Amino acid sequence: MKLKPLTNHIIIEAIKPEEKTKSGIVLPSLSEESPDQGVVIAIGSDEKIEVKVGDKVIFSKYGPTSAKISNKEYLIVSQDDILAIIEE
Repeated sequence: MKLKPLTNHIIIEAIKPEEKTKSGIVLPSLSEESPDQGVVIAIGSDEKIEVKVGDKVIFSKYGPTSAKISNKEYLIVSQDDILAIIEE
């Protein structure tokens, strides 16, 4: 099944925070907090969208709508809910 966002909506696959630091320290579970980073999977048809598929982004924790398709969790956000693009 394929998701196709409409107008200025963007589909994101959330990146779960690491539960272990680089030095090996195990962090307490952060599962209660919603993720705020993800990878853009699909974009809507609005020409003003500033992100592209594959961009790693930071988005508002309280803006996304969750969608579970084929046992995989996706987030649907508006362009306004994306706060920044992470460039590495």
